[in-house]
Amino acid sequence: MKNLDTKPVALSIKKIIKENDATNTYVFEYKLESRPGQFVMMWIPGVDEKPFSISYDNGEEFWLTVCKVGPATEELFKLKVGDKVGIRGPFGKNYEFKKGEHLALVAGGYGVGPMFFVANEAMRQGCKVEFIIGARTKNLLLFTHKILGLKDVNLHVSTDDGSMGVKGYNTQILEEILAKNKIKHVFACGPERMEKRVGEISEKYKVDCQMAVEKYMKCGFGVCGQCAVDDTGECVCKKGTVMNWSYLKKLSEFGMYHRDAQGKKHYF
Repeated sequence: MKNLDTKPVALSIKKIIKENDATNTYVFEYKLESRPGQFVMMWIPGVDEKPFSISYDNGEEFWLTVCKVGPATEELFKLKVGDKVGIRGPFGKNYEFKKGEHLALVAGGYGVGPMFFVANEAMRQGCKVEFIIGARTKNLLLFTHKILGLKDVNLHVSTDDGSMGVKGYNTQILEEILAKNKIKHVFACGPERMEKRVGEISEKYKVDCQMAVEKYMKCGFGVCGQCAVDDTGECVCKKGTVMNWSYLKKLSEFGMYHRDAQGKKHYF
């Protein structure tokens, strides 16, 4: 796998897919050679550099699915096809599974993007996939049509308001699936409070659980220490971002708070 960790490579935006009012997918033609669960650092010229998870990589092009959540992404959304950004990576550890296994993927919000990458690779590896997505309302759901186009992938949907799929949380669907099926691995990506519940449910049914953890990052490869976990000092960008529930459940901060650029705690 490539690891462009020293300086960014300038890449032109090949295509921009509008997923919903607040989310775009940016397509780049480049052999990134990433694995599901990894991320890149994107430099937005004149603005900032931010980490983004990879939502697809077929060896010829890769996708970054981005939600507009702050000043940097506000500027990114102003860019057009043909404009250039800087890319470093791929970084981090990936989700681990073997051919033919039965997987349950749990995604909340824009965590659907990285899980879509997992589902594509799992499909190629002959796995059966239960793809569980959740959002507050149907207008915020992502990739539903893309997921329905995948072979041996069953889509399960939940919305808080019941506007699509099951009314409630995606973790409720997960528990129902684990109670009825022999699942080998549970993978999760989304808000930490959701991930914590996914871990608890997986442990209840004695199923391996891996999840991507989002922390404030500046470098992507363990130099700046910005994403260090309290009490351990281990950097999420190196330890993860995909980590096992057996490790995460021991962290006092997991599912409780995150730190901003100044190191201030923000409780969920």
